Amino acid sequence: MKGEERIGIMGGTFDPIHTGHLLTAEAVRDALRLDEILFIPAAIPPHKQGRDIASPEHRLHMTILATASNPHFRVSDIELHRQGPSYTVDTIDVLRAKRGGGTQFYFITGADAINDLATWHEVRTLLQKCHFVAATRQGTPLARSELAREFGALGHEHIHEVPTPELEISSTEIRQRVQEGLSIRYMVPDAVADYIYKEGLYR
Repeated sequence: MKGEERIGIMGGTFDPIHTGHLLTAEAVRDALRLDEILFIPAAIPPHKQGRDIASPEHRLHMTILATASNPHFRVSDIELHRQGPSYTVDTIDVLRAKRGGGTQFYFITGADAINDLATWHEVRTLLQKCHFVAATRQGTPLARSELAREFGALGHEHIHEVPTPELEISSTEIRQRVQEGLSIRYMVPDAVADYIYKEGLYR
């Protein structure tokens, strides 16, 4: 593929993937004129070790179903084949090797996660290898001054902010609603809801 591509990355547990993830990805793709968004389900999210989550295979399949209708969305299973916790810096190294060093990667996450970026594994190396995009919503501002003190010019050049639509949906709420027998219609794509019910997830 061409080395000058601009690729967005949506990493996460996706347990399950929901409409908020999709809306955020499309808003960032449009705002930054990205060529595509790569959704990467984490095999063992470092911050969720020990929590009971759906299998990687279920979460991958739901992500594929959720993104199938958008020609700019792709799904990668690269983290599912790795032993141990899924660190973003390792994922970026694999993607850079596959796509070529000229490809620009934009890791999309919430402003709250970027405000805690200093706690991430090998974060300075990571910032040199990819850009970060803070999908900001009302009530969670990006801590620009703190990030500037922590990362200096590198943070200024590689941390971006894109306001995204307000959509208060969480995977936690979806799992709870399924467990309680409540509707999740419009919170997830229909194909994902059908899969959850068919496979008996979150019961």
